[in-house]
Order: sequence, then structure tokens, then C-alpha cells
Amino acid sequence: MKKLIVNNYGSFDLTFVKGNGSTLTATNGRKYIDFIAGIGVNCLGHNYKPLVKAIAKQAKEEIHISNYYFSDEGINFATELLKRTGFEHGYFGNSGAEANEAAIKLARKYGFLTGGAKKHTIITLESSFHGRTLATLTATGQDKFHPDCFAPYPEGFKTIKANDFEALKTCFTDDVAAILMECVQGEGGVNLIDPEWAKAVREAAHKAGALVMADEVQTGVGRTGTYLASEWLGLEPDVVTLAKGIAAGVPMGACLFRGKAADVFVAGDHQSTFAGNPLACAAGLVVLNTMDEKFLASVNEKGEYIRSQIKSWNLPIVKDVRGKGLMIGTQIDKSIKPFDIEVKCLEEGLCTTTAGADVVRFLPPLNISQKEIDAGLAIYKKVLESFCK
Repeated sequence: MKKLIVNNYGSFDLTFVKGNGSTLTATNGRKYIDFIAGIGVNCLGHNYKPLVKAIAKQAKEEIHISNYYFSDEGINFATELLKRTGFEHGYFGNSGAEANEAAIKLARKYGFLTGGAKKHTIITLESSFHGRTLATLTATGQDKFHPDCFAPYPEGFKTIKANDFEALKTCFTDDVAAILMECVQGEGGVNLIDPEWAKAVREAAHKAGALVMADEVQTGVGRTGTYLASEWLGLEPDVVTLAKGIAAGVPMGACLFRGKAADVFVAGDHQSTFAGNPLACAAGLVVLNTMDEKFLASVNEKGEYIRSQIKSWNLPIVKDVRGKGLMIGTQIDKSIKPFDIEVKCLEEGLCTTTAGADVVRFLPPLNISQKEIDAGLAIYKKVLESFCK
């Protein structure tokens, strides 16, 4: 496989052929518990029957049409998504990075319209992650994502520390058009944002005439126990970006806007060939229809269960267990590399991932069964105990 595909991902020498629920099957028939869900993408797991049925039905009717026209599924999905989230308008894309690119462009135009060319700076947070394009890499508040080989990077971004109230007193200068922030920092280490600080961000930004933009590429679509994480955070953003679980595995992203951000984009400002195709929208409708109050309550219950179980083991290498809903991070003693734990988990039949410098991250399917949770946790406990010896 390495001879066929450039290994930009450092992929493991492991090939999966099928999945069911939260269990994956490799070419040799071995089964693995999936605590990654495609890095939060497969929010309904694998082979979810209503999703499979909807995709197959839509494939028989139309998969893609040009965005010069509308599709019935596109209109249906947009209507339900905006109703569910409380936003006025939206743009569909194909990925989280593309959704964030749309938000960045919207913020720049908003700044230009309200304050001229100088009002173009976007504030982001240290330890954030916003994508792999040049603009979203620059927005990302981690130096490791800014190697010299990709320079020069776009200007117009500055970072502040999350939960720093003092920083809010001086960061919204006349040149600031928006602040872009995750509701829980995923790749940065599953770091929680203080709800009181989020409210202070909103007040400071609006006082300065700047937009508040929530990057919910990973935290949105039920991942943290509400459809949008900004709901429980109390952020009330003008712009929100979504991707990953929005269509449960079919590539899709979205940038939603309201209020003073609602009418910034006009024809020609931002476009994409594949964006919002009927197949992705059909899948998105299944996700929306599945995530009722009972479903979201179960996400919170499962997340609390997993975190409490890990804490109850009282293992010396575990320094913290944090997260929201089914976005979970185990902070490991700095003497141990989280990647080594990931490798060992995989050897034992559990798919995990890492975040930041010292965190093992779980992003399991939101409908993972109790049996699969317990099976995965049994493996995880065994692996962590092996590193304690």
C-alpha cells in the first residue's frame, strides 16, 4: 500500500474490509473495537441500516448535480439543519478545512465592509487546530503545524490563550474582524473552554464590532451531547463551521451564519464543485433525524460512564481524564508517549488516537453499544496497566 499511496498520515500497516456498529474487521478476519470513528466522522458507526438505505435510495435518483441548480435533498437538508441550529443561511462544502476557509473569507469580507481594508485580523487560540490548507494552518495555534517548508504563511492572524480573561481586554484592536475558536480543543489535547470565558469572548467581540466564529468541525453534530457544543458553552456564535459527523461518513462540511454575518456572502464569493451534493445531503438528513433528545442524552451518559471508569482504575500514569460527551481525553504521564499506548491498543484490538503532546483521545461512534464500550475499556485498562509496570 505504501507504494501506491503517499503515506502523509503515517498510516499503520492494517487494512479494514468492513465494519458493523462500532466494530471493524481486518483483512485477516480479526475484529477491532472502534474508539476513533474515522476521527469523529462515523458518528452512527458502521453499516447503520437507515443510513445505508438512504444513501442507496439517493444513489438511484441523483448523486451530484451542478450548484447552478438546486436539489430537493439539498433544500430539505438545509431547511432542517438551519431549523435545528438556529442559523439563517449556510454554505455547504466537503470538509472541515473548507468550512473554515469559508468562515475566514466571510470574516475578511465582513471586516472590509465594516471597517475597511485594515479590519482583517482574525484571533484564534493557542493549542487550536483549524485545518490543513495554508490559511487554516496559519489560523491553527500550534507551532508544530507551521514548518518553514510551507512558508510564507498568510498574514492577518494572531493567537491568545484560551480562558485568559486578561487577554480579552486588549486583543480586540481596531484591525480585528473576528475570533475563531473551538468549543473543545480536539487535536490540541481535548481542552475544555470555560463557559464564563466564552460569554466574555462574545461580549468583547461584539463590543469591538467583530464576529464570533465557532469551529465545531469536531465538537458539532452531537459529539459533546448537544447538537452544537456552543449550545452548552453559551457562546452564541455569529458563524459556526461543521464537518466530520455531519453526514456520518459521506464527505461534507458546512459554514452557517446569522445576524450581522447573514448577508455578507453574495454570488461568486465562495464556491465548490462537489459541495452539498444530494448524496451527502441525504446522509445528513439521516443524522439529523437520528439525533433526538433521547439520543443526545445517551451520548452524555456514555461519555460520563467512560470517564468515570478510567478514573476508577486509579492508575498512576493517568494524570487527568477530561472531555464532554463522547469526546474524551486521557492525559498521560509525560514519561510515556501517547502514541506508544495507541500502538499497543491497536495490537490488542482497540483503535484509538492521540491529541496534543500527552493525551490519548477517544471519539467513538455516538451510538456505540454498552457491550462495545466495555470491551474497548477492558483492552484500554490492560494496556495502561502494562505501562505501569
